[in-house]
Amino acid sequence: MAKPTPSEREMDVLKVLWKLGESRVREVHAAMCEENECAFTTVQTLLRIMADKGLVKQRIEARTSYYTANYSAESASSRFLHKVFDGAIDKLVLSMLKSEKLSTDELRDIEKLIANARKNKKQGDE
Repeated sequence: MAKPTPSEREMDVLKVLWKLGESRVREVHAAMCEENECAFTTVQTLLRIMADKGLVKQRIEARTSYYTANYSAESASSRFLHKVFDGAIDKLVLSMLKSEKLSTDELRDIEKLIANARKNKKQGDE
């Protein structure tokens, strides 16, 4: 069976759950709809559908549902990498470097992340 793929609106819910961790519908609704641009029942229905699809886990305690993301940010970024760049991470990085105006500090931070990843990779290979 194929892994479920979140829609754009489901991704919005997942981002909230990644940030907040386990949350009630009310908390997800408050984070997503600060200006009341969406109904509570819409978020509730969306979470129920996502639970049926396996994108979130639902836990019920004293008639209150709590939801946790079951689809990780890493899964989302991997899917994007393969869908848009055919899995070529170098093309993704080059595309991002070309399209974004990065400061010297941001470039230095990226270099540090790459150096740490290289170091961790070496340690894992030993």
